[in-house]
Amino acid sequence: MFTGIVEAVGAVKFIEKRGAFGRIGIEARFDLDEVNLGDSISIEGVCLTVTAKEAGSFTADITDETLRLTTLGELGAGSPVNLERSLTLSKPLGGHLVTGHIDGVGVLKKKMIKGPSAEIHISVPAPLMRQVVKKGSIAVDGISLTVADIVGELVKIAVIPHTLDNTSLKSKKEGAKVNIETDIIGKYVEKFFSAGEKKGLTEGFLAEHGFIK
Repeated sequence: MFTGIVEAVGAVKFIEKRGAFGRIGIEARFDLDEVNLGDSISIEGVCLTVTAKEAGSFTADITDETLRLTTLGELGAGSPVNLERSLTLSKPLGGHLVTGHIDGVGVLKKKMIKGPSAEIHISVPAPLMRQVVKKGSIAVDGISLTVADIVGELVKIAVIPHTLDNTSLKSKKEGAKVNIETDIIGKYVEKFFSAGEKKGLTEGFLAEHGFIK
């Protein structure tokens, strides 16, 4: 579990693809002393497990499915990546709960720089839009962001200067693909209402799922 507050922008050292599995090496650019083998780290929003480390870098195994269903398969040596170590009980929850399980890949359709800040428009896959709400949270490449507005399948987001300067969004160009994870609360709400549509959204259904007593 993560918060969507990026700790550092690292860089890809290598990606090796070997059949159904591969490895990715990351230049971490933060202190790895407290990172152990088996720990989870979010790389561009994707939760991966540390399998080896050395001074300033670490390696994680990666499946063929992850390479296909996220943007990681399109990265090369030197590509900037957002990094966040997993959430602990002593770590402030400054963003929102992010699982590191990518729901789909979107496209950065527009990036408008406005002084030190920016406004970005992201095309989100249609099936995910039921889980996206105005003023709600969304994770883009592992960054916890707030939805400013929704127009069709476009999600508009205002990016503050600190986020723009300290994440991979700074170097992202229009047309770039981005990893999307919708808010976990939105997933549960959609599931409840989908079940309600099948059996009728009744007082009994709401009581059964804890909405009323």
